[in-house]
Amino acid sequence: MAPRVLVVGSINMDLIVRCARLPARGETIHGDALRTAPGGKGANQAVSCSRLGARTLMVGRVGDDEFGAKLRAGLVAEGVNVDSVRVDQEVPSGTALILLEQDGQNRIIVMKGANAGIGEEEVAVAQELLAGVDVVLMPLEVPVDTVRAVAAAARAQGVCSVLDAGPATPEAVAAGLPAAVDVFSPNQIEAEAFTGIRVRDATDARQAARRLIEMGARDVVIKLGDQGAYWLGEGGERHAPAFSVDPVDTTAAGDAFTASLAVSIAQGTEMPEALHRANAAGALACLKLGAQPSMPTAEAVEGLLQERTG
Repeated sequence: MAPRVLVVGSINMDLIVRCARLPARGETIHGDALRTAPGGKGANQAVSCSRLGARTLMVGRVGDDEFGAKLRAGLVAEGVNVDSVRVDQEVPSGTALILLEQDGQNRIIVMKGANAGIGEEEVAVAQELLAGVDVVLMPLEVPVDTVRAVAAAARAQGVCSVLDAGPATPEAVAAGLPAAVDVFSPNQIEAEAFTGIRVRDATDARQAARRLIEMGARDVVIKLGDQGAYWLGEGGERHAPAFSVDPVDTTAAGDAFTASLAVSIAQGTEMPEALHRANAAGALACLKLGAQPSMPTAEAVEGLLQERTG
């Protein structure tokens, strides 16, 4: 039986500009052509889960506009169930401006749009859907109160909750989220925001993870970019090295990682192996331009694992 994942999160249209470098304050530079690609951390993770073989349901909102129609259609084309994606008649779809440097690194500005309205209605829908899934996956591009309410419902129903802890806004940091979910997964910047510990390597990640455990987290998975990932929990700890690639665009690599982690958990995979697979998914996501277009398939992940580990 295919693993079943519910994603409660954001749906955006990404506006991508590649540039030689980021402009200094007050400076104008030239970029290449503007590109659009479907994105939003929630939708990225939903697409990734679906491509990795999970039966995936999405709860979220888009605007009643051209972007919203394209975003819903794109999710449907990827096999994601969008019956619970509401079309907001009053607010436009969420968007994200992505400045992409030549080395594949990015800076992102998100305009929430319809995502900001995800609230009690979506929580009620999620509570009903939880009975039929193995894992609920949430990012922080939606209201923090919504995340907390869905996490509480999941815990009450015995469903594992996985939180992609970005963006780490002051409101999110103050909300006690590590104790609210089963798997708390920040990147280096987000881990520092929640703990005050600067995370540069696996040693720092261990310290930050310990702090998050003290804050009530059950399992902590810190994404370390090209240094892989670090896990600490009741079942042990592990630093899983990254797969070395030449990145084209690192946008949504973390989403591919977290989605793969959630799918592995839904399949009952032990955490060390789940980390290894998630690192492979994250590496593959760096090889194509755009967020959802870069999400790897299960076959691609298996191919990389066989290629690199024999």
